[in-house]
Amino acid sequence: DIYDKLGLQFIEPALRENRGEFDAAEEGCLPRLVEQENLRGTFHNHTTESDGRSTLAEMANAALDLGLSYLGISDHSKSSFQANGLDEDRLLKQIESIRSLDKTLPDLDLYAGNEVDILRDGTLDFEDSILSQLDYVVASVHASFNLSEKEMTKRIIKAMENPHVTMLGHLSGRLLLRREAYPVNHEKIIDCAAATGTVIELNCSSQRMDMDWTWWKRARDKGVRCALNPDAHHADGLQNLHFGVRIARKGWLQREDILNCLPPKDIRKWLQTPKDKRS
Repeated sequence: DIYDKLGLQFIEPALRENRGEFDAAEEGCLPRLVEQENLRGTFHNHTTESDGRSTLAEMANAALDLGLSYLGISDHSKSSFQANGLDEDRLLKQIESIRSLDKTLPDLDLYAGNEVDILRDGTLDFEDSILSQLDYVVASVHASFNLSEKEMTKRIIKAMENPHVTMLGHLSGRLLLRREAYPVNHEKIIDCAAATGTVIELNCSSQRMDMDWTWWKRARDKGVRCALNPDAHHADGLQNLHFGVRIARKGWLQREDILNCLPPKDIRKWLQTPKDKRS
C-alpha cells in the first residue's frame, strides 16, 4: 500500500540496497527476479572421482530427487593434485561412464564437464584436443594466488578467450571467513565475458558466494549470462542452489539471465553450438 501511494512498483526485499531500485520502481521497470522453481539443472558438481564424497550414480539420483532435468559433472583436473584431480586417461574414462549412465536415465540428462585449472600463465590444464571432447568446461583458479591484480586479470582473461571454456568458476577465489579474495579486476573480467560469450558462475557454496552479488547487475547489463552452480562435493551439496537463488535475486537477475533456467532441449542445443555463435 505504501509503494502504491508513492507511485512505485513494489520493491522486492532482495533489491533494497539503494542501488538504483527506486528509479527503476518509479519507471515501472524493475526485473521479475528468478525463483527457485525456474532452475532446470546445474553444472559445477564433483564426484568420488576427484574430491567429492558421492558417486556419479548418487549425484544423479539426488538431482532427480530435486526435480532437476539435467546435471553436469565437473571433477577437478590433474594440477589440483590435492583434490585427486583427473589426468587425461581418467577423464576420458569418466566421460564414457557419464555417457553410459546417461543412456539409462530417461528423466535426467547427464553432461560431461571438468573444472579445469587455469595455470599461472593463463593456459589450461588440458590441451584443446581433450577439452573438445567435453560437453562444457568450467575454468577456475586454484593456485598461484599471489599475483598482482594486473597479472591475475590477464591470466583469467587468457583462459576465457579459449573457445572451449564455457564458464568461469568462482571468480575471486575467496573462501568466506577463511581466505581473502585474490586481487582481480572485475570490470575487465565482465567485459571479457561479454566479448567472448563466456558464462560467469555464481558459485552457490556457502563458503564462496562468488561472483559477489554487487557485480551481477553490471554483468547482466553487459549481457553476460550467469550459471548458478552449487559446487557440490556431496549429493546434499546440490541444496546449495537454494542459497544461490537468494544471491542472484540481490543481483537483479531474472530467469532469462541464468543459463541453467533453460529447458532441457534448449540447453542441449546451446551446449552443442560453438561458443562464438551462442546467444
